[in-house]
Amino acid sequence: MRSFVLSPPIPCRAAKLFAGAIVADHFVRTLSSLVPDVDVLLALDVEELAEVIFQVAAATRQNGLAHLQQITPGDFHGVQARYPESRRREVELACAEGWNWLIVHGVLVPDPGINGSNGFMVLSRRGEKLLEEGQFRTYAQSINFPKALIHSSITDDVWLDLARGDLETAVFKAFRAVEIAVRHAGGYAETEIGTALMRKAFDRASGPLSDMNQPEPEREALAHLFAGAIGSYKNPHSHRTVAINDPREAHEMILLASHLLRIVGSRQKP
Repeated sequence: MRSFVLSPPIPCRAAKLFAGAIVADHFVRTLSSLVPDVDVLLALDVEELAEVIFQVAAATRQNGLAHLQQITPGDFHGVQARYPESRRREVELACAEGWNWLIVHGVLVPDPGINGSNGFMVLSRRGEKLLEEGQFRTYAQSINFPKALIHSSITDDVWLDLARGDLETAVFKAFRAVEIAVRHAGGYAETEIGTALMRKAFDRASGPLSDMNQPEPEREALAHLFAGAIGSYKNPHSHRTVAINDPREAHEMILLASHLLRIVGSRQKP
């Protein structure tokens, strides 16, 4: 197997997790320089560990090639060793899990030809983009969002935007779908939009999507819920750029849109 020469280090973008136990915002060459505490390393979830390994793999590439065996050299022996030899197997197993996550999710791919058959990997086009833009965590969190929780009418389109890290577009599409579904279910013209449409469709006394078997306060509350959701999450994205930086926040918004779509579906006349 060919030997590696460490390439110039890259800026580590890993967050300061576990009360600062992960070192961030400096140049790293080894796993243990990025995560000095072996117990912290082993406590990381697989996608968090994959982020760390992704950074180390990118830093240790030679001619664009990375190998799992280059993730831990120097961490157990030598002047910079930080991990006890007794924990080697645990660390290597954890690294293998993170490495496999990168392969399964298309961040690392085998190098074509003989190098690939010997375990050498290269960053995929997606991996290069994630490295360049520093969007690994957004990507990891987005693809871990259960697709099954998204309403079937928007699943593929919205989930793909999430995977790309385009959170604003995903949220806008989800709530635009709510608006379209309400318009269609209520039999309204294309000119009926926004919060006014929601209040009309779910009007407590005359709304075609209002369930007259429910108590009046509940019918009114549902009209407020739909109007508030469209006014808060769809309308702002229609008129200006609204940044969403936390994937979990986007996930919560899309879950709300999915719930509203299910309500609309239950109110449609056969």
